[in-house]
Amino acid sequence: MDQAVLDRLDTFIRKKGLRRTGQRDVIVRAAFASDDHFTADELFERVSRTDSTASRATVYRTLSLLVEAGLLREIELGDNHKTYDPNFVDKPAHNHLVCIDCGRVVEFEDSHIELINDCVTRRLGYRPVRQSLKIEAGCEQLRLKGRCPNLIAARLSGKRLRKKR
Repeated sequence: MDQAVLDRLDTFIRKKGLRRTGQRDVIVRAAFASDDHFTADELFERVSRTDSTASRATVYRTLSLLVEAGLLREIELGDNHKTYDPNFVDKPAHNHLVCIDCGRVVEFEDSHIELINDCVTRRLGYRPVRQSLKIEAGCEQLRLKGRCPNLIAARLSGKRLRKKR
């Protein structure tokens, strides 16, 4: 985990009159241990493996703090579940492609999208602050070959799959 994340959080919580706690540190380390998106429940499971004293409520409160501090972004990737993205600190303008078949999430950046957003917002009299694009797409491998390794892996791991519309 990047020390800059801890420093930013430390500064933020001190301004709010809060203190740094061991449980909060465990939760933050778990949240930023990988670039993977996660739900609050998935983070609670990660934290429970290393710190059995951290409560679900503490995880939720810490997530709210991280979002408020601008260290995590709360996004909706499907099925009305809040998902948290730890990658906005390093890549604030990235977007998401979500496979409607296997649930795989692919992050991407594209300067053309940023240019279009900039042009549209300025033409309408606004200044762009942040952008987020979610594309839902069907798996090409599943359509062409009849099977998708990501779908198989998702089912084997017990991952919740998005409902098709």
